[in-house]
Amino acid sequence: MAERVWTTSNILSCSRVALLGPLAYCLFGEFEHNRLWAAAILIVGALTDFLDGYFARRFHAVSELGKIIDPLADKVAVAVIAVFLVILGAIPMWYVALALVRDGLIVAGGLYIRKKKSIIAQSNMAGKLAVSFIALFLLLSVVQAESLEGFRLFVQWLSVFMMIVSFGIYGQRLFIGRAVDRRA
Repeated sequence: MAERVWTTSNILSCSRVALLGPLAYCLFGEFEHNRLWAAAILIVGALTDFLDGYFARRFHAVSELGKIIDPLADKVAVAVIAVFLVILGAIPMWYVALALVRDGLIVAGGLYIRKKKSIIAQSNMAGKLAVSFIALFLLLSVVQAESLEGFRLFVQWLSVFMMIVSFGIYGQRLFIGRAVDRRA
């Protein structure tokens, strides 16, 4: 039986990418409360990230496609939002480079595992935490509240730490998997 493609979960995952257009309009537009509108769109995007997993589990709609779409939508959304914020001078370029290189290597490793073992490597808890802290950092960077600047910088460095930890876990999974393959 063929797997359903347009599940509620998969639609919610895809909606994160669709929200990038309205987000760009709010970030680059010059109208009253544009940053607050942009922050609201980011919050809606984060909510879709929570809800897609909830609906997939609740309605037994976890799919192989969803295991690909959800993290891919996260990575695309984070990358595009980060580039927007670099253009606006709200976050440093090194931060975006670190996030993009990490995500690119994780995707490449996941493709390698899929090719060699015919399985889709799922995200780990450290990766989910890293994405959550990255999202919070981006949200705080969009809002640009001077009173939250110290907290924003703390979240920036916490997200860097979690990116490194999660990357190490993904790398360990890849290399342990390769070691197991050699023994077989």
